[in-house]
Amino acid sequence: MDGAISTRDNRTRGNAARTSEAVTCGSVGTVYDGRADLDHEFPFCRSSVRKFRRGEIIAGAGVVLDMFARVQRGMVSASTPLADGREFIVEIVPKGGLIGELEVLRKQSLSLEYRASSDCELHYFDGRLLRDLCANDPQFQVKILSKALARVSELELRIISNAGSSLRQRLARTLLRLSALYRMDAQNSGDELIISQHELAATLPASREKVNQCLRRLRESKVVDGTQGKIRILNRKALEAYAEGAGLA
Repeated sequence: MDGAISTRDNRTRGNAARTSEAVTCGSVGTVYDGRADLDHEFPFCRSSVRKFRRGEIIAGAGVVLDMFARVQRGMVSASTPLADGREFIVEIVPKGGLIGELEVLRKQSLSLEYRASSDCELHYFDGRLLRDLCANDPQFQVKILSKALARVSELELRIISNAGSSLRQRLARTLLRLSALYRMDAQNSGDELIISQHELAATLPASREKVNQCLRRLRESKVVDGTQGKIRILNRKALEAYAEGAGLA
């Protein structure tokens, strides 16, 4: 995953490479008592640092890599195609999230395509070092696997919750979930979300037409507002009520 790796578009890969900044063997922070500092989780040198513009492919599904990445700035979407050809954004990885760590541990290919949801910066690490550290440090292994399990559990609960929900309820929950991800950055209030209607529809998933209808109703009710590519939350309490199913016709 060192750089923009895609099985579909070499031109996108070239663009990403031009916007990236490789930094070989940069220090990952001072280690005290065998633990990295709070800002950097891994007590070994990172392999490189890469920057991507919004929309650029970071890594394609089916690629076998021996690198994993930590999102240092921005957000990354992980998606897969549906049977009807539409895109389904399975997960949005926020600042501090990991990409490809389980595949590195299992020596498997990536099952999802990763794309920059915003301008972002990724720090890459050697997969062999991760495997060695997990083998020699049970506490670190538990930490990595616990994070992965939490992500899987959250996805499972979201799918179960959405199965019996209306589209407007799912939309409200999705906007609140994205807002929480934005608020993980101390400089962001979480009220303004940078997401296109296509991305929002792919996250639910649902057709763009139906998502647009729901958004229009929320605008008319002054719950949200926004321009193309951005959604601003105006009334969080009302959005939370919609997410709980209150006031839905």
